[in-house]
Amino acid sequence: MAILTEENVSAKKKKTVHLIIERQDNPNSKPYTQEFEVDYIPGMNVIACLMAIQRNPITKDGKETAPVVWEMNCLEEICGICMMVINGKPRQACTALVDQLEQPIRLRPARTFPVVRDLVIDRGRMFDALKKVKAWVPIDGTYDLGPGPRMPEKDRQWAYELSRCFTCGACLEACPNVNDRQSFLGPFVFPQVRLFNTHPTGAMHKEDRLQAFMGEGGMHQCGNAQNCVEVCPKGIPITTAIAAVNRQATYYAIGAWLKK
Repeated sequence: MAILTEENVSAKKKKTVHLIIERQDNPNSKPYTQEFEVDYIPGMNVIACLMAIQRNPITKDGKETAPVVWEMNCLEEICGICMMVINGKPRQACTALVDQLEQPIRLRPARTFPVVRDLVIDRGRMFDALKKVKAWVPIDGTYDLGPGPRMPEKDRQWAYELSRCFTCGACLEACPNVNDRQSFLGPFVFPQVRLFNTHPTGAMHKEDRLQAFMGEGGMHQCGNAQNCVEVCPKGIPITTAIAAVNRQATYYAIGAWLKK
């Protein structure tokens, strides 16, 4: 019969978190996996696990290693840079709570993007896409234009939902049409085109945006898989934006054809 001691009780109560992390030392090296085990803290998220590994970079089998590299900033699902694939789903590490995840928790970088190191990725393609479709309101600031035009309240409400995109990249990682075989700009572009085409000032360049988005890598490469809606952390109505932009492009194309 085992003797119940204070040490035995403490060991029995101690909970740990088991993580399997896919790592990569540099953009050109091969990925590999390492397992870690960290002490459990009630309410902890994936970021807390990574910070524990950073403080004590020892693998589960007791070997010293380099700390895992990742990105974080706001820790409240606003900046988007902590997006990674957690248990097979692209999501924000700051809001991924350990208590709601199946263990072992598997982490890997979003490989739709170039990997810089470990869980750090290069989202440059997203900003290039925004430049291509001119996702901004063109005000040069050389002189005072006075107060900007006001949007009707009914338009402002749904436009605000589109503006919540923080370019985390989860929708691109989940989209089957974003890959190295084609140049699709990604689902996040549809809401941005709709948003700026609706803005009273941005609408002046509506045709330019539609022309750009009807070109290489644009709307015709969307397969309507709707994975983007499933993973968007902000619940942005991407499919509604897809339908609206497709309708705008159809009217624009018919009008351009009739003018010939």
